[in-house]
Amino acid sequence: MKLVRLVAAAVALLPVLATAQSVTLYGVIDTGMEYVNNVGSAKNGVARLMGNTGTVPSRWGLRGTEDLGGGLKSIFVLESGFFPDSGSSSMGGRLFGRQAFVGLNGAWGQVAFGRQVTMLYWSYLDSDILGANIFGSSSLDSYMTFGRADNAVSYKGTFNGLTVGATYSFGRDTVNAGPSPAGTNCAGENPADSRTCREWSALLQYQTAWWGVAAAYDENRGGPGAFGGLVRSNMTDKRATATAYAIFDKAKVGAGVIWRNNDGSSTPRSDLWYVGAAYDITPAFTLAGQAYLLRFHDTSNKAWLFALRASYAFTKRTLVYATTGYINNRGQSAIAVDGATPPPPGVSQLGGMLGIKHVF
Repeated sequence: MKLVRLVAAAVALLPVLATAQSVTLYGVIDTGMEYVNNVGSAKNGVARLMGNTGTVPSRWGLRGTEDLGGGLKSIFVLESGFFPDSGSSSMGGRLFGRQAFVGLNGAWGQVAFGRQVTMLYWSYLDSDILGANIFGSSSLDSYMTFGRADNAVSYKGTFNGLTVGATYSFGRDTVNAGPSPAGTNCAGENPADSRTCREWSALLQYQTAWWGVAAAYDENRGGPGAFGGLVRSNMTDKRATATAYAIFDKAKVGAGVIWRNNDGSSTPRSDLWYVGAAYDITPAFTLAGQAYLLRFHDTSNKAWLFALRASYAFTKRTLVYATTGYINNRGQSAIAVDGATPPPPGVSQLGGMLGIKHVF
């Protein structure tokens, strides 16, 4: 009878043990047909199925937690980006190129180790209304999409609406995908030069249910063979942000600026300004738009970008959308409206896309 009672007690504990650890499979598939004019020196138009992004980049992942007791939890995230037009991996071909970290979480905040987004990402996440839209901020600064660091240690904690955070990477980008922002060939962890390919960032943010403000700083160091011109460890690419947003009954507005000083560029100093708004015309139909200005100091080069997106949600998981963007390049600026298919220097470009996004 004693053995029977022990077996019965063990069986009764199984549901508790099963729920002590929680693992979730999640993902997004987002793509559609795009058209862009004035591509290349011939100024031809191109129509194609988009691989990288529509409203957001496609991805799938696993995230999990385990309750360790006393308010302490272990956490992990493995997140893989992919191109739905071909099924291949994005982020320079990494299996889990978007995120791959493990850490601990408690009332004091969260500490994590691995490949992670930098604190710059959290500073503009809520204020950048269109986010990673195909025509948007990442067209003007690819770091808005690829702002991640390998070999990183991070801390992030929120206390009564105030969030503080920091990252430090011993080697920010181990992948050679180049020259490309998906992998900049800067592995770091070099005993001969401790500054090689280091990255660090810091965040200060305050949020309520209706509004929020944030500021962040991010610095990437170079190293031998690194892409983007940062070929020495004493060369840096620095960004600082100031952002704000507000939420109303059916609307959200946001604005921000990113100041940049990039030793790897012939025009190192620039600033990117943006302001946008989204309005729920109905619970299912949303209209959102944003304007951007990228200016390079001490030169006539600049670019205005205007983007608009209308989306209709059939359910919480499936929506269709139409988005358009127009970029006005000035001086010798030759930035693509979609960040991928540049026009000749000083030439404007128009793009449009019809797509579908499914979340699981």
